[in-house]
Amino acid sequence: MRFEAPETVEAAVSLMAGESGEARALAGGTDLLVQMKTGRIQPDLVVDLKRIPSMTAIIEEDGGFRLGGAVPAAEMLEHDGLTAAWPGVCEAAYLVGSTQVMGRASLAGNLCTSSPAADTVPAMVAAGAIARLVGPDGAREVAVEDVPSGVQKNSLKKGEVVESIFLPARPARSSDAYLRFIPRTEMDIAVVGCGISLSLAEDGTIADAKVALGAVAIKVQVVSDGAKAIIGAKLDDSALDALGAACSAACNPIDDKRGTVEFRTDVAAVLARRAAKIAYDRASGDAA
Repeated sequence: MRFEAPETVEAAVSLMAGESGEARALAGGTDLLVQMKTGRIQPDLVVDLKRIPSMTAIIEEDGGFRLGGAVPAAEMLEHDGLTAAWPGVCEAAYLVGSTQVMGRASLAGNLCTSSPAADTVPAMVAAGAIARLVGPDGAREVAVEDVPSGVQKNSLKKGEVVESIFLPARPARSSDAYLRFIPRTEMDIAVVGCGISLSLAEDGTIADAKVALGAVAIKVQVVSDGAKAIIGAKLDDSALDALGAACSAACNPIDDKRGTVEFRTDVAAVLARRAAKIAYDRASGDAA
């Protein structure tokens, strides 16, 4: 196995594209190194991205935030502007693992691993996040929900890397939230995860919303009917019930030792209602 640590995106792409065997990018390594140690993958080339300046920067851009592909979760949580603008995305980043893991794991790495149970992916999808992919044919912008294509599969082409994740500017009276259910109190994988972002009109009704679920299908699910259920409402019981029903209907989970189909379907509705209330309170200024 070869290990390379280039200092430019172009060099990283050239290495990845030129490898005739299996090439893997290393952002934080919290998934990659475990897979290598257990023998699940045996790459011919590992390309470390952390020496590339754009990969390790958080930049304010057009009212939003651009996070380099190797920015660790811990650094996100120390950025006051980012945590204020996108608390739901940041609370999802806080759940990726232990303190040690948060010091390494990145949004881009979590996205490219493409686990259906990834915590940060539903939160990013709800936020309308955009991934910038750079490869041999140049750069392209892809909605985060279009990056995962299945269980541990993604839509990146040969030689492509995620240079950054962009969290857009948001209107006034807007916020987000992320919740998950796990069997233990911490350090576990989501049985269900739910990210919700919403914006309020002056009268307190919801003007716009996006709802995303994790761990209930082979990839993150955008629940358009859930967003429609709460747009125009002030989160009264009927709107919350409609949101929950839409989220349950969007589920297509598996049965395993961590949760049954019925349990995951029910929990999706519960988490959606709770996350919507948190996001609504944050957007209206009633909560931190």
